Amino acid sequence: MTLTTPAVGSGRIRPTLVDMNSGDRPTSLALDPAFADLMASSYHRLVGKPLLPESTREPAAWLYRDAPFGLLAHDAAADPVFVYANLVSQKCFEYSWAEFTRLPSRLSTEPDRQEDRDQLIAAVHEHGFAEGYNGIRIAKPGRRFWIQDVTMWNLIDDNGIQHGQAALFRRWRDA
Repeated sequence: MTLTTPAVGSGRIRPTLVDMNSGDRPTSLALDPAFADLMASSYHRLVGKPLLPESTREPAAWLYRDAPFGLLAHDAAADPVFVYANLVSQKCFEYSWAEFTRLPSRLSTEPDRQEDRDQLIAAVHEHGFAEGYNGIRIAKPGRRFWIQDVTMWNLIDDNGIQHGQAALFRRWRDA
């Protein structure tokens, strides 16, 4: 399996896992080892800490199903779309995987809170990562909640290609 970033006519770059043995059909990134490795290796390289426990046998499954934090990723487009949301994130935001992975990430924040989110993203673009962010987000039914102790980082592969950004939030509570 290979992680590719096909350029689409709209200019949107979306990380897609392609299984070379299955006729090049894209598969979900939820349990994809290559995408989990991209998130973990980028985090370790930029933040200087491991994203998951050293003894983890199946990193993709652990990040998606068992991680005690919310984990999200969006693509590298000008108006990024979520490409990953673990189960904690899906529960907090009340979106299914299919709904989440079609959602522009700007819609996770109310319009009057967009500037705060944009400043976080700009800091990550400039420095590679940012830590300690707290912000209000909005769930699918309109419920507002805090994400706290957030770390956001660029998803950069071993060749220096940026595939988007990821964020983890360690705590959350209703606003």
